[in-house]
Amino acid sequence: MLLLSPAKLGSVKTAPPAAETDLPTTLEAFLRGIDARAFRFAELGLRHREDALDAVQEAMLKMLAYRDHPATEWSPLFWSILRNKITDMQRRSLFRLRWLLPGSTGKDGDAVDWADDTPDPSRSHDSREAWQEISNALRSLPARQREAFTLRVLEELDVAATARVMGCSEGSVKTHLSRAREALQKQLEAFR
Repeated sequence: MLLLSPAKLGSVKTAPPAAETDLPTTLEAFLRGIDARAFRFAELGLRHREDALDAVQEAMLKMLAYRDHPATEWSPLFWSILRNKITDMQRRSLFRLRWLLPGSTGKDGDAVDWADDTPDPSRSHDSREAWQEISNALRSLPARQREAFTLRVLEELDVAATARVMGCSEGSVKTHLSRAREALQKQLEAFR
């Protein structure tokens, strides 16, 4: 079974999603290839590192029940499970006893350190700054737009698979994605 560790996530470089012909042969290989991207997706939705780790690990554990399904179904299935887990955790956080922690809103966690181990501090700083800008821009999007953008653009799922994951029509996916791209372009224009 593949479980995430915070140390592993800090050093993982995200590779582009595999093409349909390069599907993993085992569920473990699939989960190993998707863990860092899934963590970042969960961290953007939950805004708390530990909650994101929990959500991804629980989604991976649920995927074990689908081990016998064809590899072509694993990606949309995994993203549906993870998205549902994130939604459940967001709902649960609304009912936490926030009043026990004075001054705490429970909405933002510690920032994730995405620094790589390159010897060039300037490059490392620029990478962290770029990721922080993109992360902030994605966080500011409404949840449905953020999901559509992440699944279509970053995960490269097709429109039909994204619609299944999000539980909406293909037209809604296209609308959410269009609005997300427009909003991100406006937000990130100054950063260019």
